[in-house]
Amino acid sequence: MPKIRRSGPDTGTVMAARAGDRQSLDQLVAQCLPLVYNIVGRALNGHADVDDVVQETLLRMVRGLPELREPSAFRSWLVAITIRQVRNREHGRAAARGRSARLEDAEAIPDPALDFAGLTILRLGLTEQRREIAEATRWLDPDDRELLSLWWLKETGELETGELASALGLSTRHAAVRVGRMKKQMEASRLVVRGLGAAPRCAGLEETASAWDNIASPLWRKRFARHIRGCGVCTGAEQGLLPMDRLLHGLPLLVVPPSLDTARVVAAVTGGGTPSSGPGADGSPASAHAEGVGRGSRRGGHRRPARRPSGRGGTRAFPKPVLGGAAVALVAVAVLVGARLTPDSSAPASKTALPSSPTPAVTASPSPSPSVVRSASPTPDPTRTAEPTSSPARTAAAAAPVEIASSARKGVGVWSFNGVSQALAASGASWYYTWATRHPGVTTPSSANFVPMIWGAASVTDASLAEARAHGPYLLGFNEPDMAEQSNMTVEQALGLWPRLMEAGKVLGSPAVAAGADVPGGWLDRFMSGAAAKGYRVDFIALHWYGGDFRTPQAVEQLTSYLDAVYQRYHKPIWLTEYALIDFSQGTRFPSPTEQAAFVTASTKALDSLPYLQRYAWFGLGADPSKPNSGLFTNGTTTTAAGRAFQAAR
Repeated sequence: MPKIRRSGPDTGTVMAARAGDRQSLDQLVAQCLPLVYNIVGRALNGHADVDDVVQETLLRMVRGLPELREPSAFRSWLVAITIRQVRNREHGRAAARGRSARLEDAEAIPDPALDFAGLTILRLGLTEQRREIAEATRWLDPDDRELLSLWWLKETGELETGELASALGLSTRHAAVRVGRMKKQMEASRLVVRGLGAAPRCAGLEETASAWDNIASPLWRKRFARHIRGCGVCTGAEQGLLPMDRLLHGLPLLVVPPSLDTARVVAAVTGGGTPSSGPGADGSPASAHAEGVGRGSRRGGHRRPARRPSGRGGTRAFPKPVLGGAAVALVAVAVLVGARLTPDSSAPASKTALPSSPTPAVTASPSPSPSVVRSASPTPDPTRTAEPTSSPARTAAAAAPVEIASSARKGVGVWSFNGVSQALAASGASWYYTWATRHPGVTTPSSANFVPMIWGAASVTDASLAEARAHGPYLLGFNEPDMAEQSNMTVEQALGLWPRLMEAGKVLGSPAVAAGADVPGGWLDRFMSGAAAKGYRVDFIALHWYGGDFRTPQAVEQLTSYLDAVYQRYHKPIWLTEYALIDFSQGTRFPSPTEQAAFVTASTKALDSLPYLQRYAWFGLGADPSKPNSGLFTNGTTTTAAGRAFQAAR
């Protein structure tokens, strides 16, 4: 098939807009509007909020533009932002419906005469089978419509395969699996459209539809498709159906409607000024390696051994405004443009702490404060309930104010301490985890997302997996299975349980080994080989690193060299889920506060330059002011030197 010329800006326009050229910025917004509108419109099926989401997406694009390092990756970065905004809107609508009276739920039911499928048919004048495909989209659930909006644009030449996968935060292979499943649902939906549109309609199908409420839904799609495929009268519905990709190839984008007048959108989004430096737009990485995103609990005593194995060569420790409406909406957007925006979470801004986990069968004695050395510190087995912690002493002098920066990559390991929720919000972390599937005592701020973890073998329960499914798109695998003091699992045991984690349907991270992730024949290497042999899915590599060389340049070099070696071995995205300067070679030794802070500043800058490094998490949020440690906050408001460096890290 001939190559379709894709819409949107060229690299030169992106570079000029990023540099602050106002004319180029206006041009950039105008050229991105059709692509964003088509993604959002199809994903939300023409809901009344489409205009709002389009405008908010473009606003976040402008705010995050200064941090886009690779202009050639602009499109995938923009698509990732767009998908995040669609997901945020869907989460918000779901939460709102949960709080609404039944009568108010009618607002959420799309008008078949106004939805995006109808607009597609009307505006493009589709032929019969293309019309059936457009109508079939009404029968998909929101997740599949989101995916369809990207796949449709890929088939029409507007997106590349890599851009689709990047927007979903998936590997190309995993994205292909999801697309395959969605296409099966679409084929079933096409049958339903044909069956219901037949004249005369099958009497059996008519009887099945007698209780139907005339609203397209996944439930009724399954019922109708089951009848059509098993009915002798309806059996001809599949005859003559052409592959969807052939039918969609070369279709143009829908024209942006008058309610999204280009000139007004440009004026509203750019606010009459040039973009200012700010956080990465809406949770997509500033490097344009998009992620998908999500939220959940952990502990009192994640045990660390007194000694760590040495690293390679002995030098590395180891590892609403509706635009067609009121002018006040445009004013509100202009005000927002002048304000610093924080990355969105995939849940409503108002959150409360989850209740503590029920006491599991596995119990353990209370562990020391998580701010003490890691050999007796932060991460208890998540199969225990969290113990109350005492309030740490406050430091005498308040630290100078630090501008809090944010990056979609920047995260932190969190355990309960006095003021933990306030500290998390003040840290600038865009994500956090608690080594478990819940986060008792921790309120997730609107600027951060929670990522659940299945800590060990005892955590592979129906209840834990159900909790994991409730929190965003990611799931972390077992914690340091190569350590006797941690989840302590054999490779065979981990592989035996891995299908249960895969069934959660999440973007799934490998078990996070304590060391030797790059070693041929090591724990992770044997696990990855076993997973490949069994056809198991591992979407990204999770690992830990602690440095015993406290000289900043050397420590940063050792860390990045280790990550490079791991990437070269597996060629998968990497999450560095624990790291700090702590020397375990002879007991437990920490650097000075100044050395730790210098490492935070230098390492975060280096990590942000690695294209395959999707996320990192500092160990950890809490700090005991009476002892050496690597923590960031001694309470809700008092930072350590490392904490101030972490706040400033972008």
